[in-house]
Amino acid sequence: MTQALNITPEVAVSTLNELIDLDRYPIHDPDSEVTRALIAQCRAELDAVGCCCIANFVRPQSIARMQAEIERKRPDIYWSQDSHNPYMRQDDPSLPEGHPKRAFQRRSSGFVNSDILEEDSDLRRLYDREELLQFVSECLGVTRPIYRWSDPLGCSPYSVMDDGNYFPWHFDGNEFTVSILVQQADKGGVFEYCPDLRTPENENFDQVADVLKGDCGPVHTLDLKPGDLQIFKGRFSMHRVTPVEGSRPRYIALPTYVYDPETVNRPERAKQFYGRAMPIHYEREALRPDTLTD
Repeated sequence: MTQALNITPEVAVSTLNELIDLDRYPIHDPDSEVTRALIAQCRAELDAVGCCCIANFVRPQSIARMQAEIERKRPDIYWSQDSHNPYMRQDDPSLPEGHPKRAFQRRSSGFVNSDILEEDSDLRRLYDREELLQFVSECLGVTRPIYRWSDPLGCSPYSVMDDGNYFPWHFDGNEFTVSILVQQADKGGVFEYCPDLRTPENENFDQVADVLKGDCGPVHTLDLKPGDLQIFKGRFSMHRVTPVEGSRPRYIALPTYVYDPETVNRPERAKQFYGRAMPIHYEREALRPDTLTD
C-alpha cells in the first residue's frame, strides 16, 4: 500500500498505458471530450441492448501476456463437465416439465481461478486499477457505487474453452461483468445473449423457457475480437457461448463488479465453476444482491 501511495501520477498513467490504449481511450482523464463521448456511447448501447463493446481497448502486448499466462496456468485449470439449468440450481420436481428450472444442458469448460493468477498478471493489474472501475461505473450510469467482487475464486478469472466445449444458457450471480477476449477460437465460441430477459421484480419464466426451446427472437450475437472490452448486465440478461471448434481454444478474461462487495457466489455455483467452495461462500450464502432464483 505504501508503494502505491508513492507512485506519481505520471508513472500511474504510464503503467495503465501498458495495459489500455489510452491514446485512443483516455479513461484516465474522465473529463476529456473523447472519454465523455465514449461513456455516452456505452450508456446508449447498454440502455438499448444491455451490452456494449469497445474494440481494441486492451493493447495487443497486454493480450499476448494474458495469453501466455493462461498457457502457463493450463496445468492448474479446473475443468468441469456438468449439467445445469440457467440458474445453477438443483432440479425441482415439484415444478412441471418444461419449466426453465427443470431445463438442464451439458456444460464443459475450464477456469483459471482468480486466486491463482500470477502476482504480475496483467489481468490482476487491470482489475486493481481504480480508473477501470470508475470508467465501468460511468458507462453503466449507475446511481450508487460499484465495487470489485469479494469472491476469491470468481472475481477476475480466465474462462477457457477447448474444442467441443460449450457454455449453455445461464444468468450470472453478479450484476456486472467486464469481458476481455484474449484469444478467439478457430470456429464457434460466439457470445449470444438476451438483453434484460428478467428484472429484479420479474423472473419472466415463460420467455426464458421459450429461448431454451429455440426461440431466437430475443437473442443478440456479439462477435468479440482479441482486445475488445465488453460491459454486460449478466444478472438480468441470459447468455451463452456456442460450442468451440478447432485446435485453437477460446480464452476470455472476466473482471467482475457488484453493488455489494460482501456478496459472493453460492457454494453450489462455486463448486460447479471453480471446483470448490471456500468458507467465505458458506458464510455469505445468505447475502444475495436480490431475491432472484440464483
